[in-house]
Amino acid sequence: MNEFKTFPQGGIHPREFKVYTKDIPIRNAHIPSIALIPMHQHMGKPAECIVQKGDTLREEMLIGRATGYFSANIHSPIPGTVTDIREMYLPAGLKSTVVVAELAGEFDRAGKSSQKKDWDNLSPKELIDKIADKGIVGLGGATFPAHIKYTLKEGIRLEYFIVNGVECEPYLTADHRLMLEKTEEIIEGIRIIKKILSPENIIIGIEENKPDAISVMERTILDRKLDIEVVRLKTKYPQGDEKQLLKSITGREVPSGGLPLDIGSVVSNVGTVFAIYEAIVYEKPLIERIVTVTGSIIKNPGNFKVRIGTKIGELIEECNGLYELMVKIIAGGPMMGFAVHDLDTPVTKGMSGIIALSRKEVPSWRETACLRCGRCIRVCPLSLNPTRLFKLIEHRQFEEAEKNGLFDCKECGCCGYACPAKLPLVQGMRLGKLMAKKKAK
Repeated sequence: MNEFKTFPQGGIHPREFKVYTKDIPIRNAHIPSIALIPMHQHMGKPAECIVQKGDTLREEMLIGRATGYFSANIHSPIPGTVTDIREMYLPAGLKSTVVVAELAGEFDRAGKSSQKKDWDNLSPKELIDKIADKGIVGLGGATFPAHIKYTLKEGIRLEYFIVNGVECEPYLTADHRLMLEKTEEIIEGIRIIKKILSPENIIIGIEENKPDAISVMERTILDRKLDIEVVRLKTKYPQGDEKQLLKSITGREVPSGGLPLDIGSVVSNVGTVFAIYEAIVYEKPLIERIVTVTGSIIKNPGNFKVRIGTKIGELIEECNGLYELMVKIIAGGPMMGFAVHDLDTPVTKGMSGIIALSRKEVPSWRETACLRCGRCIRVCPLSLNPTRLFKLIEHRQFEEAEKNGLFDCKECGCCGYACPAKLPLVQGMRLGKLMAKKKAK
């Protein structure tokens, strides 16, 4: 067995809580009768809404057109009618235009057989154009438009294409199940991306707490005689962050303010690879994704294939509701996700999980003064000084905070997790970045 690799600096190992759903196969969630479809589901500019109230929608119809280079298309997850177009706040605090669609009419894809398309004769440019057309973004949480990530400047030498199968956040098992149940499809998706990028090395990184996923990937690669390596990684958070993943696998460090491409690498989540497979092989837009619905108070937690725009509350109902009153719902993982204040909040392209927590799991605590214990420094995977940054932000010294690496912070939450004074360090970093950007403008 290979030695488990990891990044050298910082990190934590919180309780995993994956036992609730790791052995539960993916099942189809209900088709929503009302879908709320945001125009801002990706990094960059929101899509331009191109439908109006009263318009008739077809399944997979383009309803939001990418605006400019750094944006992504949005498609209707259901056939029906546009009953409203309104503004809505999403969990990350973004205000987005939302198309409200009421289910009606016939589906174009659901319940019907689809014929596989031959993609071998397509050029890299044609493949990228299809990925852009289908609105594919990174499904690991960052929602970076995939067609931009895969468009390399002429003469760029790509040494590594790394598939991120880490899923290091507690509770979440969507990627784990996807690797077990859609192994062949993920491998074909990797082959499609290989044609686009022509990397010298292709590596799949998977943490040691998913031995079945490691085994099935290795066996499939061996059976198909493919030049792909599976690297076993130590279970450690935030191993799934692309900078830490690259450090773990290649030993190289992405420079401050830089991108993986600066060290000859591109990283994509397994969910993204699967979405690219469906976009190219079945010409399917990104209208659904795998979501883990979990938590100790969820009666029947599971992994669901969910249409974008489905309300969070409806997914919880699909799990037969709750054992007791919840006090917090988190969209995403507990470390980097966002608390949800409204159960009508829709599932978006970047939402990998819905976690329901009880009062016992969300204790109230009193914030105290910094103890200068240094724990936040020890666990920071980027060797930052979180408590110093926090103090600079408190005193509105944003330029000084920026000089001390504020914008290198990935908001992974390791510092806040380790802080005995319960300082809101991550929230402080987010506020500091926002204020620094406003001041720069």
